[in-house]
Amino acid sequence: MIGLGTYAYFWQHAEGLSLVGAFEDTRAQRVDLFQICDYAPLEQMTDAELRDAASAARDTGLTIELGTKGIEPERLERFLTLAEIFDARVVRSMLYGPESRPSLDDARRTLADAMPAYEAAGVSLALETYEQVPTRDIVGLIDTVGSDALGVCLDPANVVAQLESPRECVRETSRLVKNVHVKDFAFARQDGWVGFTYSGARMGEGLHDYGQLLDVVRPRERGINEVVEHWLPWQTDAETTIRTERDWTRATLEYLRSTL
Repeated sequence: MIGLGTYAYFWQHAEGLSLVGAFEDTRAQRVDLFQICDYAPLEQMTDAELRDAASAARDTGLTIELGTKGIEPERLERFLTLAEIFDARVVRSMLYGPESRPSLDDARRTLADAMPAYEAAGVSLALETYEQVPTRDIVGLIDTVGSDALGVCLDPANVVAQLESPRECVRETSRLVKNVHVKDFAFARQDGWVGFTYSGARMGEGLHDYGQLLDVVRPRERGINEVVEHWLPWQTDAETTIRTERDWTRATLEYLRSTL
């Protein structure tokens, strides 16, 4: 299933778009999935506000996924509760959170303790590939824990900062993928030719070989959701930035639909 996420609405949320407003816009673009990922207000909502948001998603006809950062036991437990409220079947996280940077041994013990509850609830925990932890370590950790409910949120763009190849990251994680983050990316020379900026790009105009990901991971055959997000720098003013953000979303949806 193709989806949009809060990172596709990053600047729109910053300018006041509500979560329910993003739900409504997602459905207006004929998209059936929304990933609430690293959306700070979610963790500040009361139980009543959470139920209202979940009800709005259901009324709008959306399937919901969730995303957070960190694997502290209380965080994993809390997001499993949120998954129940939103009927979510995927929770994306990262090994390192705002309050902790566990060793691989500590992470293994924490995840081994947490996964039986996720398995019982029918919820997958997807650890994102990113620059702070080598992909081989994430793969090794998942294999060691040995839970069918534990896998990878594949984001090949992130690993470039670890000097890893996005294509190799796709190959290395393919058998473990539970979720895909979809965005293009590119390098651009800085003024004066004194370095590069690594940032987002309009889908199809950057370096991402998404066709390779489709061939290797086969997300559509395996029922793996593909969630659109962006790395869009500020574009001089809010109106221009939001217009560009919406254009990038349209371009990415058009690309994904063209590959179905």
